[in-house]
Amino acid sequence: SDRTMLSIGAAVAAGAGSVCLCVCRLVPLQALYQLYFDPDMERKNVAQKWLTQAQASAQAWQFCWALLSPDKIPEVQFFGASTLHIKICRHWGDLPADQHEDLRMQLLSHILCFSSGPKMVLTRLCVALASMALNLIPQAWSEPVADMVRAFQPQKPDSQDNPGAKASQDPHAHCLALLELLTVLPEEFQSGRLARARRTQLREALAGEWAVVCGMLRQLLQSQDSSVQVKEKVLRCLSSWVGLDVPLGESQELVQDCFAALSDPGLFDTAVETIVTAITQPDCQRFANVLLSLMPMVLGLYDQLKTAVQDGDMETTHGICRIAVALGETHSRVLLEQLDHWQEYLALVNMILFCTGIPGHYPVNETTSSLTLTFWYTLQDDILSFEEEKQAVYLQVYKPVYFQLVDVLLLKSHYPSQEEYASWSSDDKEQFRIYRVDISDTLMYVYEMLGAELLSNLYDRLGRLLMDPQQSAVWQDIEALLFGFQSIAETIDVNYSDVIPGLIGLIPRINISNVMLADTVMYTIGSLAEWLADHPVMLGGILPMVLRGLVKAELSVSSISTLKRICRECRQDLAPYAQDILTVSQDVLVKEIHESSQCMWLMQALGFLLSALPAEEILGRLHSLISPHIQQLDSLVRLEPDPATKQGIMSILGLLSSLFTTLDVNRHADGLDEEDASPRLTAAQSIQNPVVVVLQQVFPLIQTIISKWLHDSEVVEGVCGVFDKSVRTLLHDFGPMVAQLSEMLGQIYSTYPQAPALDLTRQMVHIFAGEEQHMSDVRSLVEVLTSTTLSVFQQGPRDHPDIAESFMNLHAQVLKRSPDLYPSTQLDVKALFYSGILSIKFPETPTVKAACLFFTDFLSRCKDMPALNDVLQTDGKILTETVLQAVGGGSSRSLAENFSEVLLSLNRHSPALLSQWLTETLQTPGFPSAHVTTEQKHTFSQQILREQTNKRRVKETVKEFSLLCRGLQGAADFFV
Repeated sequence: SDRTMLSIGAAVAAGAGSVCLCVCRLVPLQALYQLYFDPDMERKNVAQKWLTQAQASAQAWQFCWALLSPDKIPEVQFFGASTLHIKICRHWGDLPADQHEDLRMQLLSHILCFSSGPKMVLTRLCVALASMALNLIPQAWSEPVADMVRAFQPQKPDSQDNPGAKASQDPHAHCLALLELLTVLPEEFQSGRLARARRTQLREALAGEWAVVCGMLRQLLQSQDSSVQVKEKVLRCLSSWVGLDVPLGESQELVQDCFAALSDPGLFDTAVETIVTAITQPDCQRFANVLLSLMPMVLGLYDQLKTAVQDGDMETTHGICRIAVALGETHSRVLLEQLDHWQEYLALVNMILFCTGIPGHYPVNETTSSLTLTFWYTLQDDILSFEEEKQAVYLQVYKPVYFQLVDVLLLKSHYPSQEEYASWSSDDKEQFRIYRVDISDTLMYVYEMLGAELLSNLYDRLGRLLMDPQQSAVWQDIEALLFGFQSIAETIDVNYSDVIPGLIGLIPRINISNVMLADTVMYTIGSLAEWLADHPVMLGGILPMVLRGLVKAELSVSSISTLKRICRECRQDLAPYAQDILTVSQDVLVKEIHESSQCMWLMQALGFLLSALPAEEILGRLHSLISPHIQQLDSLVRLEPDPATKQGIMSILGLLSSLFTTLDVNRHADGLDEEDASPRLTAAQSIQNPVVVVLQQVFPLIQTIISKWLHDSEVVEGVCGVFDKSVRTLLHDFGPMVAQLSEMLGQIYSTYPQAPALDLTRQMVHIFAGEEQHMSDVRSLVEVLTSTTLSVFQQGPRDHPDIAESFMNLHAQVLKRSPDLYPSTQLDVKALFYSGILSIKFPETPTVKAACLFFTDFLSRCKDMPALNDVLQTDGKILTETVLQAVGGGSSRSLAENFSEVLLSLNRHSPALLSQWLTETLQTPGFPSAHVTTEQKHTFSQQILREQTNKRRVKETVKEFSLLCRGLQGAADFFV
């Protein structure tokens, strides 16, 4: 009722004390009905809060029994059982020891009462009794399992030993309830938060009870009187106890009994799960004889497996395969070492090979073969780990199996017919793609065992298919063989393979009219790009094929990625083919055959190509390539802003950015570390860089774009991206652009501050701040951006986390690369410091990380720079307080490492001041959290001050203190 809810709401508002008084007067039925059935979420939340506090009260020990009354609805009974579990788990110390026996009797009585259901209430009561047992074992309850079994034995209604006998006389229900109790006992142990010593003690005590449990489970599983329901519970109970690492030798017969359950369709799935759980425990490897005894039982399932495959019974096939793989994979080394039983293990390996080759296309017709793939890696890895003499023996036995495996994998990688493939759902196609990636990885592992023989085998088969006129090869056969080559060449150095020249000669003979085959041909060529770089004479036969693929939209990704790899790896040898590549590429770009992202890849490929051409040719070819796009950009800029115009502008800016990412006439390495920004003197230094020439020519057009689209952050980001990629690639060659770009950035940022301008400036600081001829421009730009950003902070930066993040990163870069910018009177260091303080308080993680980076660099410069040191002396306490507040719960726990670096830097550079600030801030009651005591704060402070170099230790200290401040368990011991 509303009146009841008002009283509940008042109790919540008044605090826990009021709740206790309220509970004394009122069993929380009304609140439960409110929680379960009221559609009003606000009223539900009030009820939930009240009930949570009620569960924590001392009166909960009493009212929970009233809620378990038979006349209550199941939801109410469930809450009563859950309350019992919570009290036993979290408030066990509140219950006097002399009441333990009464509680145990009541729990047993209620479990028997609820043995026929509802199931959710029964399970919760069993969990509560299991939790109680874990609190009492072994001192106060030495034989819990034996006592539980005794309590559930059928007895006379007036028996004093069986408190629930009057309530229920259903032996079947009692048996199920006992099995439920025995099942949740190990599960409660596994999920409980226990100290290591206590966990070890309990594990040993429970393991001592296994003999009683095992005997009872065997009896029930073998009994013809046991129902399917009972047997299923027996299997689940075994799975639960196996998790306690009970020795396989002590459960051997019971596990063997589980194999008999596989013949019962109603028990099959559970039996599979139980057997797999039992034989995959790490400790099982100690019991080689038991594993060998299970081998015939697994092999005995082979006929059932074949029948299931023939009948299309995917569930049975899947289950038997899981068992075979579990035994073969988990214990491959142990079973390999049993030389007297090598034929049995070889039979198991062949059984798994059969599972790998199950007919049908994954995942449409079968889903089992994927289970076996990691087994083949494990077996190969174990064989190759033996000493050379042993290894030779195993290779003699297993190499033929692995050659069969290659045949099977290539067959399983076959595409269906185009018509069938077109009917597949997008999800099926994606799963099949991932499956082929897994097969590709497996083939790579197989190569480790078979080596050059594998490549020769694939080559011979491909040659027969392509050269023998008698062969009527389907395209899937050719595609699968190429897929095999590609899988190996992607990750293995095949440069010394004698079959690659022949393969390169065969590829042009392939008819690529089929899209899937053509895709694989392209990827195969791409995987051989490094080999082609060492054998450039072969490029002439391959490149025309790639260029034919380039004009087909359906081959967009494969053809462009392959061309990019060739242009990157073979660029020094592409001059004879440059005109053809540029002509075809320009044509497909102008005709917009490919998606925007693929066009950007293509531009990157052309950047690699142009970089390696003679210096005098580059500018002309560059103009020819980009002129159509610049003309289109000029036309778009003249139009009124609208979404279509914007999309066109963004696309062209993206093309230019991608091109300038890779077009570098001075470097032929793939990249350069960001820290390596030293000036480079080049032979072509007298010739201005062609990228700079183009940028200078289009600069007026870019200024026009900015003027019309200044308030569109995406366009501004696109424009900045063009220059950002150019700066990163050209490094000091970008110098001629610094002055005009600095001026433009200052103007656009002053008019409308946006993060991309700050990010681009950070790159310019990184490269040019130390160069005398550019110092003035960079200094002026940093001053303008800083002044404008500080104004943003004064007005309230909360709506601009991206600007705050980029601003912090910019000044971290300034401090790292050119701290001499700071003595300038134009920079308000104090305001900058406070902008960092504000940034630490942002909820956005990237912004906080950037602020921490800024302060780490700031503190490292204080000793050398009086202006910075003065600010630290006066305002360092505020920084310390802000960081502690964030650690104490003001920021995400994931940021602990970043805050620890600020504290470490403070301690490294100003230890005396930090000691003073920690003392002053932490003595405030309730700061940084009410969950920590004065002693714990003192311990934290001492641990921080003790470390000036050990980052890991400081990080751990901050992380644990943060957990403690948030009231999370598991941290308190660290500060005792």
